[in-house]
Amino acid sequence: MIGVLLVDDQALVRAGFRALLGSQPDIEVLGEAGDGVAAVAAAHETRPDVVLMDIRMPGRNGLDATRDIVADPGLAGTRVVVLTTFAEDAYVFDAIRYGASGFLVKDIEPVELINAIRVVHRGDALLSPVVTRRLIEEFAARAKAPQPARQVAALLEALTEREREVVELVAAGLSNDEIAERLVVSRATAKTHVSRAMVKLGARDRAQVVVLAYESGLVRPGWAG
Repeated sequence: MIGVLLVDDQALVRAGFRALLGSQPDIEVLGEAGDGVAAVAAAHETRPDVVLMDIRMPGRNGLDATRDIVADPGLAGTRVVVLTTFAEDAYVFDAIRYGASGFLVKDIEPVELINAIRVVHRGDALLSPVVTRRLIEEFAARAKAPQPARQVAALLEALTEREREVVELVAAGLSNDEIAERLVVSRATAKTHVSRAMVKLGARDRAQVVVLAYESGLVRPGWAG
């Protein structure tokens, strides 16, 4: 079962999500919260696999709550999917920087929401299909020129040549299937390479792999020089 925590300041929205997700045999709604402070407390109490996190809420917002949850070692197994009506680039960038594993808009089709929860829980994709690769291009263009710390440089040096290649493909927005096709290997082999690279980089999920790839300078589209 995939345990889900619902965070939204509108009770009606939470009720709708609860009804939808509760109808799935592999998903269980563990709790609800109406603001960022309550979200962090509820996450500690319920230890969910996935948090559906609204952004704009009274008091502490969803981005700050996401940062707190992701940074907490006690919630290392929790993934956050930011869910909002405001599909602005700034929110997407901040959500990914703070450690969110996905970003969805609230007018998403129900089947896509359910699939996104399963995908994020697997750690098998960067974002839902609703968010295109334009996000990655924009992220690269807006990020500052890389100045990798010694620790980051050491992590990159620990990667094999194939693992570095795989990280670059992940940062380009390719799925495991697409990486397998590009490298002419099986999907299982591609997934193994991705998993090993994530372990060496200390990345929770593919979203963090992308951020690290850009900010370390391993991938640098959008930068001069």
